[in-house]
Amino acid sequence: MRIGALAALLATLGVSGVGADSAGEFDYYVMSLSWSPNWCVLEGDHRDAEQCDPKHDFGWTLHGLWPQYEQGYPSDCPTAARNPSRRETGAMADIMGSGGLAWYQWKKHGRCSGLSAQDYFALSRQAYESVERPAVLRGLGKPVTLPASVVEDAFIDANPDLSPDMLTVTCRSAHIQEVRICLTRDLEPRACSMDIRRDCSLSGAMLEPIR
Repeated sequence: MRIGALAALLATLGVSGVGADSAGEFDYYVMSLSWSPNWCVLEGDHRDAEQCDPKHDFGWTLHGLWPQYEQGYPSDCPTAARNPSRRETGAMADIMGSGGLAWYQWKKHGRCSGLSAQDYFALSRQAYESVERPAVLRGLGKPVTLPASVVEDAFIDANPDLSPDMLTVTCRSAHIQEVRICLTRDLEPRACSMDIRRDCSLSGAMLEPIR
């Protein structure tokens, strides 16, 4: 039997291979929020992504809830948990933008949570709803250029339990990309480990308005 086929079989049976990450063994979560209008400009429009249709009115969408070690993170963990149905992944589109993203997040990160797909998606929704997304950023009438630190400050102002060491703002192609917030396994805010603290230092990052 080829090594690839053996690894696939072990994953199906929920058996960890040598060097594989183990489901349920991690230290905390990173919740990643993506500014949908920027993703659409940089990537989604070229794909003709349904997420980018103005009828959806997306602002901050959930990119994912990622199990994290104090250094590094697990991924693609072998698990005995069944994969989600298309209906279950599609039900996450209201906060994630698409069922396809929900499937990918389950495959790469959710399997490492040690939860069933149903419970992982429920926890992801709970995490998303536990953080106030700053209303001021939804009121943009046109593209603006601002320091990435302004976005961080807006989240801290809207969420008094957050401090600067508990979140980071990332950029891509001179655009605000994501806000990543560190949470305990019980979804309480906590300090991020050093490998997560990669704040975008741009003084002029683009933020597109909601469509």
